[in-house]
Amino acid sequence: MSTLLEISDLAVAYDGMRALQGVSLHADGGEIVALIGANGAGKSSLLRAISGLVRAARGQIRFDGADITRLGADRIVAAGIAHVPEGRRVFASATVRDNLLLGAYVERDRSKRAERLAAALAAFPILGERLGQRASTLSGGEQQMLAIARGTMSGPRLLMLDEPSLGIAPVLIPQIYSGVRRIAGSGTAVLLVEQNVREALAVAARGYVLQTGRMVLDGPAAALRDDPLVREAFLGIAS
Repeated sequence: MSTLLEISDLAVAYDGMRALQGVSLHADGGEIVALIGANGAGKSSLLRAISGLVRAARGQIRFDGADITRLGADRIVAAGIAHVPEGRRVFASATVRDNLLLGAYVERDRSKRAERLAAALAAFPILGERLGQRASTLSGGEQQMLAIARGTMSGPRLLMLDEPSLGIAPVLIPQIYSGVRRIAGSGTAVLLVEQNVREALAVAARGYVLQTGRMVLDGPAAALRDDPLVREAFLGIAS
């Protein structure tokens, strides 16, 4: 499978303070890649740099072979990258259907919008039962599903998810990750930022561990689950 996203020696700074230093990673089409680390490790900063919301101080971000390091956020969305930030941020007074269609606002082809809507509802079937409801009436887990589904409506080849299980009732987390697997199964790469390390490494093929802005570990998810650092620092299992 060919590399879709490739990041080399990336550095990001805020007010002179480095949030990321020398970060490199890659993701292939249809692959789920987990990015794990403690609060303040730089995970969200990395997603924001990829999506053009912050500028890289150094390094390169390549997507499908093209250098996107200096592109604006609108051009990065148009290139095929969608970012679902932490906190859901659905349009509370709009219906579920309208929230989803707003995610496809740049797509003028009605048939493509309809295809994407069908795919989003296949990934998260509960939304199909809620299409006419206001988003404010959904549970937190259902709103998270809506936010992710809306992210797919632009037809991205890379979907970036920031803390999709944060604050979600445990009973709904498997449904969220079932939908994420289905999205990846359609060929979309998923870059997953998640503090719920057990869930992240269960769904991902590979993972990276960030500490204070630097990449300290990477490898297959199964190998990371067995790594002493990950087991002790993130899974609560003493070596």
